[in-house]
Amino acid sequence: MITGIIAFAVLLALCFVGLPLAFAMIVVGVAGLTIERGFGPAAVALSQQAIDWSTNYGLTVLPMFILMGALVHHARLAEDLYAAANAWMGHRRGGLAMATISASAGLAAVSGTSLATTAIMSKVSIPAMRRYRYSDSLAAGSCAAGGTLGILIPPSIPMAIYGIITETDIGLLFIAGILPGILLTLLYVVAVAAIARLDPAGAPPAEISDWPTRWRLLVRTWGIVALMLLVLGGMYFGIFTPTEAAGIGAAGALFYAMLRKQLSLAALRDSLLEAGKTTSNVFMIGIGALVFAKFLTLAGMTGAMVKWVEGLDVSPLGVVWAICLIYIVLGCVFESLGMLLLTVPIFFPVVQALGIDPIWFGIIVILVVEIGLITPPVGINVFIVKGLFREINLWTIYRGIVPFLIANILCLVIIMYVPSIATWLPKLMR
Repeated sequence: MITGIIAFAVLLALCFVGLPLAFAMIVVGVAGLTIERGFGPAAVALSQQAIDWSTNYGLTVLPMFILMGALVHHARLAEDLYAAANAWMGHRRGGLAMATISASAGLAAVSGTSLATTAIMSKVSIPAMRRYRYSDSLAAGSCAAGGTLGILIPPSIPMAIYGIITETDIGLLFIAGILPGILLTLLYVVAVAAIARLDPAGAPPAEISDWPTRWRLLVRTWGIVALMLLVLGGMYFGIFTPTEAAGIGAAGALFYAMLRKQLSLAALRDSLLEAGKTTSNVFMIGIGALVFAKFLTLAGMTGAMVKWVEGLDVSPLGVVWAICLIYIVLGCVFESLGMLLLTVPIFFPVVQALGIDPIWFGIIVILVVEIGLITPPVGINVFIVKGLFREINLWTIYRGIVPFLIANILCLVIIMYVPSIATWLPKLMR
């Protein structure tokens, strides 16, 4: 256990000095394996983990879902989503921020990543909210928080990674994320309403759209509904596997972009490059996490944690709460994907030993990872908004995040004590 704690401390130090997480995990993992077994076995372990991860058939879902999100972005669907949400909610106090949350939820259903959802919605909605004199804290906070829905509402790249690591059915995980995703979206909207009530001047209403305009703009978002039903419906009814769903979703997004006449050769090239770069990043982080986890296993940390938990006089729910607290602390330092790949191999044997439902635990993990996306000092969604709008003060964004952070924690508590919200649909699917 002590060796593992030292390894984590060294890993944190390397990350703080600027070494990318993937390479930091490889360096610490190989160094630890060298100390434990010698350089030869360490080199073999590194190469074997790289081969095993790179040739894992389950990972084929990643580039296709990432490509689907990139193609949807170039089809300019986010603008249509925001326009439709704005037409239906913009006339209320805080309506533009509510529209941002709603459009983020819709975009999350076809993007699968938090970073893309945050970046796209920030470009679309913050200029509109600033034009209506919304406070910068609410405008930026709603975009950063709305982006977190990208990893909870299926299809979700981190959810797929969790399924691959734990050998849990990815299709069941995706279906399990639907109701929690809707719940969190509603809680975010309630948070916006509370902010607007406390600070009416910072969340003024926009113009009222007539009913024909509302329906016309809503109909223009048919593409996202069709893609969502195609991908999730196909998996739910067993028509195709998650891997096949990813390919069909990417093909559907390509067809939709062509139908809208938004897919130039440059846009197609950019989409393919974006999917390739993001997939490469996932693969490198995965290789590093596997090497690091192998060292921790050999050092006895995983086994020691299982024995420690078994010796505690607490309920399984208490253990999950302890794991959540660890995730929240780590989320202040690590980005979401790296944290997931780094910790799930350590924590999952513990929850397996306690007989905890892996589907429910997967949703809990995604929820606490979401919290890490908007908490200081890292809060990567916050930095995405800050990078796009440099004139907005960083602490202004963090101040705007607080109500959404409370909503996130409330959602976590509800799912923790009402697990059927996450498990009901998967049980029907089974």
